[in-house]
Amino acid sequence: MDKKNLVLVADDDKRHREMLCALLDEWGYEVASAADGQQAVDFCKKGRPDLALLDVRMPKKGGLTAFSEIHAARKDLPVLIMTAYSDIPAAVEAIKAGAHDYLSKPLDFDRLKICLANVFALKNAPKAREEAKIGKKSEILGESAPILELQEMIRTIAPTSATVLITGESGVGKELVARAVHKDSCRKGDFVAVNCGAFTDTLLASELFGHEKGAFTGADKKHEGLFVKASGGTIFLDEVGEMSPAMQVKLLRVLQEKEVLSVGSAKPVSVDARVIAATNRDLAKEVEEGRFREDLYYRLNVVSITPPPLRDRGNDIALLAMNFAKRFAAANRKNFSGIEDGAMRKLLAWQWPGNVRELENVMERAIIMMTGETITERQLPERLLAASPRQATDTCLATGEDGVPTLDEVERAVILRTLERFGNNKTETAKALGITRKTLHAKLARYKMED
Repeated sequence: MDKKNLVLVADDDKRHREMLCALLDEWGYEVASAADGQQAVDFCKKGRPDLALLDVRMPKKGGLTAFSEIHAARKDLPVLIMTAYSDIPAAVEAIKAGAHDYLSKPLDFDRLKICLANVFALKNAPKAREEAKIGKKSEILGESAPILELQEMIRTIAPTSATVLITGESGVGKELVARAVHKDSCRKGDFVAVNCGAFTDTLLASELFGHEKGAFTGADKKHEGLFVKASGGTIFLDEVGEMSPAMQVKLLRVLQEKEVLSVGSAKPVSVDARVIAATNRDLAKEVEEGRFREDLYYRLNVVSITPPPLRDRGNDIALLAMNFAKRFAAANRKNFSGIEDGAMRKLLAWQWPGNVRELENVMERAIIMMTGETITERQLPERLLAASPRQATDTCLATGEDGVPTLDEVERAVILRTLERFGNNKTETAKALGITRKTLHAKLARYKMED
């Protein structure tokens, strides 16, 4: 019999720790426990845990500090962070540093069970593990309330088999969301993506469903379609709103019958591919105007996700800008130490009509044009520099002496707009901003905005 996987549970709450240990034992894992962060570090350095489950708040050594020491000693050890909502930003930083994932308290035990199963499936499958490492580079980054809500929704729907429709503006990262859903799912097959707007009907049918040798001119051999390749995994249909009526009928049949008929064949083939579709069109309006089939729309729209536009993500702009800058600096062999305040103000003030894709392009250009080790306003596109504060952002109600809003002015304006949106309800405002009521009151006092 194979050795059981050993899970270390580190939590100073004795009742919670014992309950988790009992649950893990019931699921078939070998279990060890630690009552504080130092015990967890010592055990991981000396013992053989195959996974560590660390609470953030523990005596002697907090979970995040313990993680840093454990990760330095054993980079191959998967670590899951248990965290309260208020500590999620810190947990996100731990993931960037190498932690496998975080779980919000109170724990969702179904999600924990799936997460553990996925971790050990990857540990036992070298190919899958390498694919996961590659995929980690494109994880959804951000700490704003809209992004935390998006991440939570992904974790909720990923383990299900529901068809997902991702809508939203161009450049918000719809494919990243689709990949995240697939990664967190239980599906062991491949993630296969296709842009439905990039092919004619004949070529798209061949791509999706395959074709037989001799089915049409140039078909000199049998071709396996993407639905078959994605069987057991996920197929991502990008720009699904661009499909012609004829292709919509064919796709509807696949969703209903769970089988495909390759071009030139009379024998259907069963497939088990989870479908995730994406579009920047308003499909409900397309249905009303007769350009998209209503029955297909409801087949695709079992669960809907709308990634937030970048302009609604607050300081995620700064986080993403730094992330892109570091990546492009490494790719172009340039030393990079940061973004100067003036340039960062311009980045934070811009409305980003092209969303994350536009920001990525701007940061690549900035790194290429950079002459020193920091990005200054000189490396930013003219459109960012020429825009007035009012043009750049409708949240900046006041500007500095040079006509550029300060970070404090941007924050003050965002708080004002959010308060107005929620009718001066401070609880809802704090929740939307991703901060506590105490922090909100402190900021209101700082900006002399208290009633």
